Amino acid sequence: MTLRTNPIRSSNQPCWFIVLTTLTIAFSAIAEDPKESDYYTITHFGPPAEGVTIESGGIVQMGDTGKIAVCTRRGQIWTAENAFGDPANVKWQIFAEYLHEPLGLAWKDGWLYAVQRPELTRMKDEDGDGRADIFETVSDIWGVSSNYHEYGFGSHFDKNGDIWTVHCLTGSFTSNTKYRGWVIKISADGKATPMACGVRSPGGIGFNAAGDVFYTDNQGAWNGSSSLKWVKPGSFQGNPNGNVWFEIANGAIGDPPPHPSYDEGPGRADKAREKIPTYVPPAVVLPHGKVGNSPTGVVPDLSDGKFGPFAGQTFVGEQTHSKVHRVFLEKVNGMYQGAIFPFLEGFDSGNIGMLLGKDGVMFTGGSNRGWGAKGGKPASFERVNWTGEVPFEIHEMRAKSDGFELTFTKPIDKATAIDASFKMDAYTYIYQKAYGSPEVDKLNPTVTVTGVADDGKSMTIKVEPMTKGHVHDLHAEGLKSSEGIGLLHNVAYYTLNEIPTK
Repeated sequence: MTLRTNPIRSSNQPCWFIVLTTLTIAFSAIAEDPKESDYYTITHFGPPAEGVTIESGGIVQMGDTGKIAVCTRRGQIWTAENAFGDPANVKWQIFAEYLHEPLGLAWKDGWLYAVQRPELTRMKDEDGDGRADIFETVSDIWGVSSNYHEYGFGSHFDKNGDIWTVHCLTGSFTSNTKYRGWVIKISADGKATPMACGVRSPGGIGFNAAGDVFYTDNQGAWNGSSSLKWVKPGSFQGNPNGNVWFEIANGAIGDPPPHPSYDEGPGRADKAREKIPTYVPPAVVLPHGKVGNSPTGVVPDLSDGKFGPFAGQTFVGEQTHSKVHRVFLEKVNGMYQGAIFPFLEGFDSGNIGMLLGKDGVMFTGGSNRGWGAKGGKPASFERVNWTGEVPFEIHEMRAKSDGFELTFTKPIDKATAIDASFKMDAYTYIYQKAYGSPEVDKLNPTVTVTGVADDGKSMTIKVEPMTKGHVHDLHAEGLKSSEGIGLLHNVAYYTLNEIPTK
């Protein structure tokens, strides 16, 4: 018998040809449909002991001890030794307990600092047995009541050696105890300074790579959608309900801002800036329902590439959707703005606490208590590692006078860099005392490709119109890499507070 190997495909093809063809198609499908887990893996840790629920509210590395400290909403602080390796080999030990819902940890000079509801506490293990022996109140400048909503969140230490705390209102519409709705800076020796007002319901506070302070605020009164906000010293963040405490602030951030009022109709954030000089609009709006519902922790990537191609950018946790998002920030005309991108989902519970070290390892964890979380489990503590593979992503989205410049983690297929590969929506939210807002003032800007770099790693698009104060919601479903693979995440949401001059 003569084996036929001509290119005519028929039902008489040999088995080896059919198998080879099937494998080729299968591998092509894998190449065309990359998954988040190809690039970043999530390692799940079990609870420290039977019956323990570790609702991670704050996470920090304890200096050069090699241990990770995790505080829980139930008032405990646990240390995890060997947390960078196999979860089966982690040695857990309780460091402190009976705290009041700590939601922030920091480490300095052998002391572990925890932000509880009523105070910032520092504690130390003096005898070396792994448990705290000394407890000291660093600051209790803010007030606390029995209201469930009076959460307090704390940062790691900043570059000047200070901790920043941010405090929820009493419920959604009142501030019944001191400095509810304020941001406070506290030095290691306990000096507390009010830094900003106008907060509603934060979920975390941290820094960008430049060391500027940001916190996440949740949708509600005077917050049309959740957002990432820049804490410019002396600023008003938008919610006036905590401004009653200016009388005890002793001029720390100047005079009270004018109360928002809109006799001519519903307000907009860009118009509020004209009437309230100290008002700083959200740096990045997180469109409600599309991006998430409850943003939380804020951490910069200072790993110099050990966590992948996003060095210098910022990561934000999400409680309801059990996700972590990536944020690109830039300053235009002195105001922060930028884009939020999807990054990673599939966490066990609602992410709250976050840590991203210079070693390029992320830890996160959280809870679904009080608010449900997509992850489904009541609590979590998890680790994220980069696999070393680079995903095809929009790396940066920078505003220009007439559109945006997009950069990419890999070269694009220039043949797909055409107008038809893109579409955009634009919208904003009502700035009002009512709870939240729908998307309003909707537009469908025209997107035109105006240039592609020779190396294929950046391009410019013209957007008509560019609208100050709007979220510019970009979809790039048709764009491919030079390898023929689509973007891992083909959407970006850019908040345009300022339009650059030409």
